[in-house]
Amino acid sequence: MKIERDIEKKLERQRRFQEKVSSPLELELQTVVSCHLVFEDTVEERVINEEYKIWKKNTPFLYDLVMTHALQWPSLTVQWLPEVTKPEGKDYALHWLVLGTHTSDEQNHLVVARVHIPNDDAQFDASHCDSDKGEFGGFGSVTGKIECEIKINHEGEVNRARYMPQNPHIIATKTPSSDVLVFDYTKHPAKPDPSGECNPDLRLRGHQKEGYGLSWNSNLSGHLLSASDDHTVCLWDINAGPKEGKIVDAKAIFTGHSAVVEDVAWHLLHESLFGSVADDQKLMIKIGEEQSAEDAEDGPPELLAENIYNDEESDVTTSELEGQGS
Repeated sequence: MKIERDIEKKLERQRRFQEKVSSPLELELQTVVSCHLVFEDTVEERVINEEYKIWKKNTPFLYDLVMTHALQWPSLTVQWLPEVTKPEGKDYALHWLVLGTHTSDEQNHLVVARVHIPNDDAQFDASHCDSDKGEFGGFGSVTGKIECEIKINHEGEVNRARYMPQNPHIIATKTPSSDVLVFDYTKHPAKPDPSGECNPDLRLRGHQKEGYGLSWNSNLSGHLLSASDDHTVCLWDINAGPKEGKIVDAKAIFTGHSAVVEDVAWHLLHESLFGSVADDQKLMIKIGEEQSAEDAEDGPPELLAENIYNDEESDVTTSELEGQGS
């Protein structure tokens, strides 16, 4: 049985470790503990698998639609693109997703996937019910589909990918390096170059380490914020002409955090206001607008407020720092 094989493999790994234990008593105790832990892990995996099967079989009663698709590699990011196409005479609409890959040592890609989603008035065909798999239905003559339409070579895994609101064809990505890459996917072939060469349309520089936070300004076209493990937030305006090698330097670098900055986001209505959060337990809200020469002499952009969350007191305190440098 599979469960017995799994237990045997785990016990074999424990035996190799136990060879380093000199005391017979320690060896005996370690064996007992190891067997118990291996059994617990295996039982837990089996319970999770059974619960998933029960959930999947009952999805017709829980949801109007469930589509599953096995990706070749894990993805650390996902975002719907705003474009929707409704083919004439079809009972489904075409939507698009932005994904990325996180491979081991294989080539990574930025991925644009096409998704077939039924219209609200689509009629489900009960004859498509698969009782063995616990899957129900289809719509019209076409079942739900998720297809990788465009794959673009990427430098390392795609930590995050976000499209620019003013032009959804432009996508910024966070990489394992300090660079932020920008792609116009309409300028790249659907199939990646076999050489694996990554050729972004822009390369944004200013960070010293990788990160995950990424936010386009919905009011100012081309303004992009990025959060990083180097404790900073960078701002770029991709409308500025790139230097040699398609490089765009940061327009501003915001400091103030004392730990990894996990995420950053523009205000949806205020074109110059953004917030950032970090492992230093701080939420910082700043004005990211361009400074005049006089303001620049006084220091970096203004920090409007700093919120500090204290786990022990379970309280949030706010200190007004308007007019002070970040």
